[in-house]
Amino acid sequence: MANITIHENNGAATGGVRDLLRWEGVTLFIGMTLFYWISGASWLNYALFFFVPDIAILAYLAGPRIGAGVYNATHVTIGPLLVVLFGLLTAEPLPGSLAIIWLAHIGFDRMLGYGLKYEAGFRFTHLGRIGRTMPETTGPAVATNSTTGNVTKPT
Repeated sequence: MANITIHENNGAATGGVRDLLRWEGVTLFIGMTLFYWISGASWLNYALFFFVPDIAILAYLAGPRIGAGVYNATHVTIGPLLVVLFGLLTAEPLPGSLAIIWLAHIGFDRMLGYGLKYEAGFRFTHLGRIGRTMPETTGPAVATNSTTGNVTKPT
């Protein structure tokens, strides 16, 4: 994989904003899990469907641009809210249960720091870079921001 340099102005949240977004994920995960418990729906369904949105990672096999697009489509709240709307319009309880699980999953990912992906690769998210920073073998020295994990080259 090519070494990709991400500059500090890459759009990743930093500092208190990043922390706030992660705490928002905590509340979304806990809140949706509590709503699911209150709904009385099957915990087996919760366990079976919780990680289904992560199947979208397979889209990275088609390249980082397609992978990021598909992953992001399954990790924004628009999808589950549309599913809730469908459930309300059809008066069916299953779409509501599935949407709660989906929203809980999104909150869980945000809580862990897995944000929406950039086309640069899976490790580049709106919450900062995830995973270990690979040292560059050639070229000028690099610096790593301890908050975001972004690598910068001196100019």
